[in-house]
Amino acid sequence: MTMEARVGVVVEGGQRALNTATATAVHNSVVDAGNRKLLHQQPQIHPQSCHQHHQSNKQSMNQQQGHFGTVARLVSGGIAGAFAKTCTAPLARLTILFQIQGMQSEAAILSSPNIWREASRIINEEGFRAFWKGNLVTVAHRLPYGAVNFYAYEEYNTILYSNPFLQRYKGNAGVDMSVNFISGGLAGLTAASTTYPLDLVRTRLSAQRNLIYYQGVGHAFRTICREEGFLGLYKGLGATLLGVGPSLAISFSAYETFKTFWRSHRTNDSDVMVTLGCGSLSGLVSSTATFPLDLVRRRMQLEGAGGRARVYNTGLFGTFKQIFKSEGMRGLYRGILPEYYKVVPGVGIAFMTFEALKKHLSYVPN
Repeated sequence: MTMEARVGVVVEGGQRALNTATATAVHNSVVDAGNRKLLHQQPQIHPQSCHQHHQSNKQSMNQQQGHFGTVARLVSGGIAGAFAKTCTAPLARLTILFQIQGMQSEAAILSSPNIWREASRIINEEGFRAFWKGNLVTVAHRLPYGAVNFYAYEEYNTILYSNPFLQRYKGNAGVDMSVNFISGGLAGLTAASTTYPLDLVRTRLSAQRNLIYYQGVGHAFRTICREEGFLGLYKGLGATLLGVGPSLAISFSAYETFKTFWRSHRTNDSDVMVTLGCGSLSGLVSSTATFPLDLVRRRMQLEGAGGRARVYNTGLFGTFKQIFKSEGMRGLYRGILPEYYKVVPGVGIAFMTFEALKKHLSYVPN
């Protein structure tokens, strides 16, 4: 009996163990089958689709950065131009007043112009605020002009370097200077031609002294169109394009050349110091080279202003020749001193502000 009981216990225990093992195997089979089915239902991620997804995100990010970059360049250029002109407006007005002296009856008296004497006259007769006469239209002109100018320069630069031949020589000092020269000239022509009427109105408002003929920007536009026709807003455009093209070509190429030279010798100098210094030097060089054309442009812009009799009737080159004959080489550089005082800080401020704002506004957070 004892023997049978023990055998029964063993058999029963073995049976329970067998049942447990069987149940566990069945449970595991069910779980494995469920897992296989779940894995089968999940979408398969292929390496190719991962690559396409990455490329799509990269393209989207590049497009976003491209849009930010375009806006940043336009805004930076506009603000840089307007800010620089506002800072140097008093000297700009003095330059214009000296440039047009040959058109006025008192030219003989003012044959030896003095900056401080003329500045004192403006303060005494018109008040200190008169130094910024016409500055509102200057800002209205410089915002689009600066935006188009800096943006167009970088676009032309990119287009030129997209040429495989030029791309091979990128980094060569001579090629880089030539590309910057061409890009700067084309940018100047583009900006000047699109914003010229504002420049003409600014010149006429700045040239007014005691007799106020134009009451403001809107009145000046209406009066010029009524008395001189719509094309009156484009008087002197030829001289402007001839002057602005080379001026900005020299300015941009000189700026890039000076900046490269500076960086190669003084790598630790701050960006503000480099851009301000190089911009000032480039302005000095470009103004010296193109000032006579700027003087001719100003005088042609003022032809017939305020009902005055015409002084020059022979076109651009005839005007140039007439000024040289009656006033000599000195006449072609009348007002160059206040121009230097204006340009050296003005161009430096413009380049410095543009580079700083572009760097700040182009930042795209991750």
